[in-house]
Amino acid sequence: MPDVQELILIGKVLGTHGIRGQLRIVPYSGDPASITSLRTFFLGKPGGQYESYVIERAVVHKKRALVKLKDLDDINQVLSLAGREVFIHRDQLPELSDGEYYWCDLIGLEVRTEEGDILGDLKNILETGSNDVYVVMSGEREILIPATEEVVLAVDLDGRSMTVRLPDGLLDL
Repeated sequence: MPDVQELILIGKVLGTHGIRGQLRIVPYSGDPASITSLRTFFLGKPGGQYESYVIERAVVHKKRALVKLKDLDDINQVLSLAGREVFIHRDQLPELSDGEYYWCDLIGLEVRTEEGDILGDLKNILETGSNDVYVVMSGEREILIPATEEVVLAVDLDGRSMTVRLPDGLLDL
């Protein structure tokens, strides 16, 4: 069984496609090509277990990835896989440039101002089109912080923190 700490959630099996054992997978990255480049992945099972699968072929189809798994050639062999989440080993992710981060690494960081005031923990990231927005929770309060170079001053993955310069009025009620 794989080390759970090394696995990254990348998508979900929506269902089957056709009668020859293909799966329809929605990528959480928004880019179905991210799944078509894989050769293996894991599917989560109830109870926190994982099963490894070898990808025979994968193509992009209508903003989804259609995946044919090795040795599973019939719809009846893959019906039970619908609804399961798709995971990969961290080392299957492409290398990033300096200043780029995977969302899975940012979620959970403690967010503080440049003055050192703790705002809360980064709980979610929203895609808005122009820039991402970090959702920071401080108790019951939700703070939406634009993910721009002007606002995000530093990210310390080892120290599990992010330093931000808040735009004027952001915390006003």
